[in-house]
Amino acid sequence: MSTSETEPSDSQGAPAPSTPQLTLLLELQEADLALDRLAYRHRELAERVAVSELGAGLAELTARVAEAQDQRDKLASQQLTLDQRSEAVGGRIATIEQRLRSGRAGSYRDEQAMGEEVASLAHLRREIEDQELEVMEALEPLDQELGALKASSASAAEELALAREQLGMATAAIDDEAAVVHAAREQLAARVAPELAASYERLRAKLGGIGAAHLVGGACSGCHLQLPAGELHRLRQATPDSVVHCDQCGRILVMTSDQAGR
Repeated sequence: MSTSETEPSDSQGAPAPSTPQLTLLLELQEADLALDRLAYRHRELAERVAVSELGAGLAELTARVAEAQDQRDKLASQQLTLDQRSEAVGGRIATIEQRLRSGRAGSYRDEQAMGEEVASLAHLRREIEDQELEVMEALEPLDQELGALKASSASAAEELALAREQLGMATAAIDDEAAVVHAAREQLAARVAPELAASYERLRAKLGGIGAAHLVGGACSGCHLQLPAGELHRLRQATPDSVVHCDQCGRILVMTSDQAGR
C-alpha cells in the first residue's frame, strides 16, 4: 500500500515536503509508547505504595482501637454492675443496722438473725469490693493502651492524609504530562491514512502495544528476531511508502532511507 499526504505550504507559498506516512506512523508509535510509560508511572508511583501501606497500617490500628475499646466498655459495664451491687448491699446493711439501733428488731432471735445477715452482707460487700479492685486494676493498663493506640491512630491518619495529598500532586503532574502527549498524539493520528492507522491499532492491541517497528541491523525492533536474507532483500527493494510486515511477528516494519535499496 502506498500512501501520501500534502503538507501545508511554507511561508514563501511553496508546498512543504510531505512527511512519509510510515515516518508519521513511527512518531505515532513513539507517542503511544510515551503514554504507556506515563500510565505505568501512574500505576507504580511510590506515593501510591505509601498510601496503600499507610492505609493498611491505619486500618490495623483502627481495628486494635476498636478491640481495646470493646474490652474497656465491657470492664466499665462490669464495674458499674459491681458498684450497683455494692451500693445495694450497703443500703441493706444500713437498713438492718438502723433497725437494730432503734430497738425495733423484735425478739433476741430476730436480732441474732439480723446480725448474722449483716455479717453475711458485709462479707459479700468485701467480695464485691475485691472484684471491683480487680476490674480497676485491669482498666488502668487498658486505658493506657487505648490512649496510646488512639494517639498512634491519629498520627497515622495525619500521615495518610499527607501521603494522599502527595499522591494527588504526583498523579496530577503525570496527568498534565499525559495530556500534552495525548494532544500531540491526536494530531499525528489525524495525519496518518485511515487504513494504515486502523492496521496499526489492530496490531498494537494484539502485540503488547507495539504495532510499528524499526528495522535495525536486519532485525525487527519489535520482536528482536533476525529476518531471513531473502525477506530483507524484498523489503529493501520496496518503495518508501510500501507497507510491509515482519514475517516473524506481523508488525509493520519501517526502514530508514539509507536501508532501502541496499
